[in-house]
Amino acid sequence: MTFRFPNDTPPTICQTPLPEGNWRVTLVLGGGTEPSQVTVKAETRRLMLLGVRTEPGKSVTRRFVVNVRRPEIPGEESVRLKERERLPTLHRNWDEFLTLEFLGEKVRAKSLTIEPAPRVPTVFLLGDSTVTDQPGEPYAAWGQMLPLFFNDSIAIANHAESGESIRSSLASRRIAKVLSQVRRGDWVLIQFGHNDQKEKGEGVGALTTYKADLKRLVAEIRAKGGQPIVVTSMFRRRFDRAGKLYDTLGDYPVAVRQVAQEERVPLIDLHARSQVLFQALGAEGSKAAFLHTKTLTDDTHFSAYGAYELARIVVEELRAQAPGLARKLQPGLPRFDPSRPDPVESIAIPASPDPALAAPDGK
Repeated sequence: MTFRFPNDTPPTICQTPLPEGNWRVTLVLGGGTEPSQVTVKAETRRLMLLGVRTEPGKSVTRRFVVNVRRPEIPGEESVRLKERERLPTLHRNWDEFLTLEFLGEKVRAKSLTIEPAPRVPTVFLLGDSTVTDQPGEPYAAWGQMLPLFFNDSIAIANHAESGESIRSSLASRRIAKVLSQVRRGDWVLIQFGHNDQKEKGEGVGALTTYKADLKRLVAEIRAKGGQPIVVTSMFRRRFDRAGKLYDTLGDYPVAVRQVAQEERVPLIDLHARSQVLFQALGAEGSKAAFLHTKTLTDDTHFSAYGAYELARIVVEELRAQAPGLARKLQPGLPRFDPSRPDPVESIAIPASPDPALAAPDGK
């Protein structure tokens, strides 16, 4: 299906009812007598295009794949959504529409074409608030930045949710939903830990229950033909008086590294790399990666800048750990060294119109 925009001016929010699946979007951007700069987000603020410029009278074509999903699981109980996931104006990942946001200065677009993309592989994400598609400004997470870096030969399906641990994701059927869709040639990135470390009970711990649960999840993904990739949790922003970053995650990153080694699973060591990133930014500079405003102080969750930098680390790790997946990155993508972060002012991601109604679950 193809839509043409009157006067080359798309609506800020464009919604098309579609069934569950992967859909290739083709946009012809530009038009008009003035230059245009367009950023596109899909579903719940997934970053698909960033600052695409066109000159007066010129146009460019861009393509990407959007994953659309519903909570139902064939033959099983549906995903148990949280109340905020049911708010149609904020959380659009589970509704019946493919949603696009058009943002930027003098936004111009000639046409939008949507077609099924059933044969492209999918990268599924499982995790917590640091991974999920955060629904409201100014919160962001690395999973919702990830689609920007891939071409249209793959889809990103972010099933992470705020406040989740492995066990709560099992109980809410989030993992069952992913396992119902994984097929041979797909990947599943798994990053838990922040909330798992808060679970209590006899024998509960990083090197006991958490490690065992992660191993079972790896085996279940492999049984479906998918390729699991484990991810260590990033540092929280905690600096001592000497300006040195210190860790709060205990043995949870250690458990993930052990699973990677024992099960021969690719490892994205976001814990180690984020330490380099946040230490390079410093105690004061790292505030820009988290959420420090006049009304908000949050040293666990991320600004758009912080989420973007973490996504760049994930991409860089994928080059070494998952070369098959890395071949689907955008051509010419520059390398990234977390010891040399991007200047804050160089990452300008237009804000979506909807503010967060509350802080994400989990701290």
